[in-house]
Amino acid sequence: MPEFTAADGARLYYEDEGHGIPLLCLAGLTRTVRDFDYMVPHLPPLRLIRMDYRGRGKSDWTGAETYTVAQEGADALALLDHLGLESAAILGTSRGGLIGMYLSFVAPERVRGLILNDVGPVIDPLGLERIKDYIGRRPAARTHAAMAVALEHAMDGFDVPPSRWMEEARKHYVETDQGLDITYDPALRTAFLEAMKAPPADAWPLFEACKGKPLGLIRGANSDLLTQATADEMAERAPDLIHEEVPDRGHVPFLDEPEALRVIHQFLGRLI
Repeated sequence: MPEFTAADGARLYYEDEGHGIPLLCLAGLTRTVRDFDYMVPHLPPLRLIRMDYRGRGKSDWTGAETYTVAQEGADALALLDHLGLESAAILGTSRGGLIGMYLSFVAPERVRGLILNDVGPVIDPLGLERIKDYIGRRPAARTHAAMAVALEHAMDGFDVPPSRWMEEARKHYVETDQGLDITYDPALRTAFLEAMKAPPADAWPLFEACKGKPLGLIRGANSDLLTQATADEMAERAPDLIHEEVPDRGHVPFLDEPEALRVIHQFLGRLI
């Protein structure tokens, strides 16, 4: 199993495949490397790098106090160091986009460009409340089939066939004798709730740090995390922003939609 050891001794899982421009894919808050499976068949030749944050997937659980954007950003840089890469382009889904903006601010020389998947400098409280409802809790559904039905009814703003929800259930939940279980440390809930107690920080300086490099934005038309107003302001502040809205998607697009792929391909073209 490919893994590297962080400065504090945590063993972190990653996948590294292909050759060419390195694209580091950073997943959503509770997600794993599987977050990007739908996109992979549509990519041009490149070096695709994915990692499980600490406390997620196949990486070590290290406690709620370590599940922060700053620590996860440091781990991403440690992975680049482990692979001998001076820099990489980043595609960040939700939490991964926040990490990408943070790295653009604290280590700009390591970031060749950034695509943000349904996230920006302002997070809508409605989306945070929805996440608060489920994070760190085992689902009531006991099988993948039951979870697929639950997702189809719960995920407002999406219009996809039932087969996609079955794929999602299998990627993000594990069947056990006691029912379904989550693929991450339940203590992530504690970290999330602690972060919500803090006053909202001004993240616009992090976004401003991304300017001058290839920059992309993908937004779900029905997103409850990234508002249209925030997306519009991002486009106004960064005139070179490559951006598309994906119809019939909430938070987050799956990245195999034509609109999402147009952003990804145009972004990669600017890196050459």
